[in-house]
Amino acid sequence: MPNSLKQIIVTGADGQLGKELRAASPRHPGLSFDFLTHRELPVEDPFRVGEFLSRLKPAFCINCAAYTAVDRAETEREMAFRINGEAVGRLAEACADQGVKLIHLSTDYVFDGHSEKPLREEDPTAPVNQYGASKLLGEKLALDRNPDTLILRTSWVYSEFGNNFVKGMIRLMGERSIVRVVSDQVGSPTYAADLAEAILQIAKQENFVPGIFHYSNEGRVSWYEFAVAIRDFTASPCQVAPIPSTAYPTSAKRPQFSLLDKSKIRSVYGIQPADWKSSLSVCIDKILQGQGKSSGGT
Repeated sequence: MPNSLKQIIVTGADGQLGKELRAASPRHPGLSFDFLTHRELPVEDPFRVGEFLSRLKPAFCINCAAYTAVDRAETEREMAFRINGEAVGRLAEACADQGVKLIHLSTDYVFDGHSEKPLREEDPTAPVNQYGASKLLGEKLALDRNPDTLILRTSWVYSEFGNNFVKGMIRLMGERSIVRVVSDQVGSPTYAADLAEAILQIAKQENFVPGIFHYSNEGRVSWYEFAVAIRDFTASPCQVAPIPSTAYPTSAKRPQFSLLDKSKIRSVYGIQPADWKSSLSVCIDKILQGQGKSSGGT
């Protein structure tokens, strides 16, 4: 009897989204997974990529591998472009050679942040930093080299896994009486567990529609408002003070406006993003439960 499971490989499986995909996988019995860390499958190595695809013969490759050090990318431009750009193009080409559909994760940082309305997939791109430019190159190369590529742009990703804004804020609020957070950059957070479920919903559907799609949680919020919600959900006594971007200089410029329009992914794939606050509450509960376990709590 033939195997009816849809085979999926996940690259960059040791990152926060890769770990959320692994956590979500038991809820999708119709899918079979191979989770590959960068050590097991460096996406910038075309020979290894071709070898894995030929041997595993997946229906989908979900590419979570990326260079994500936004500020370091300003000085490590070559590395950022090699991993986020050139390697993605080679991965897409290898997938096309084997008839594999590619789902590749991208970012709101491909935009310049000057919009005043939610950003649509067809809006002009103009990255303001090297990280965004490297991710935009990856988008273009992937779409050029594999017609069965779906680019999923997302924003402000956090999780119970890895290092991210939510976990960083919880730590700082436990160490300080006040934290200062930028209040003039607007977008919407994305809980990586929700993002993982959206990706797997796409992979399970019979009618695969390639192209560029946007996904984040619902709602418009500043980083300051995000931090206030984290404080409230953790019942921290820490004060959160708003500051302008100019008071928190970084090596890489950030877009001021990153709110993504999700109407396309709703209409094409029927995916309904959850509200950002409800998802944040779920994630914080998991983080705090994990902290309790690690400190010997029940």
